[in-house]
Amino acid sequence: MGDSEPIIVCRCEDVTLDEVEEAIERGYRDLETLKRYLRIGMGACQGRTCIPMLLRILARKLGKSVEELLPPTSRPPLSPVNIGLIAGDEDDEG
Repeated sequence: MGDSEPIIVCRCEDVTLDEVEEAIERGYRDLETLKRYLRIGMGACQGRTCIPMLLRILARKLGKSVEELLPPTSRPPLSPVNIGLIAGDEDDEG
């Protein structure tokens, strides 16, 4: 039997399934650290194909569901905030 072709997870960054599984074994056990370590999702497609595959691989290796691994959604403030307040651009007249 000959060597089989590596399974590519991220075509843009040429990352293989073996590299992903090795990174998980080395302790990269969440989406953000895997993305930074392997550069998955940083190429031209911006992760449209590889991020969902990476999530499924990670979920399988950790025995979790994909939903458990997704980051929480960001939410806007309950009430509008004046950008000047955040930027510290207050007038100190007086």
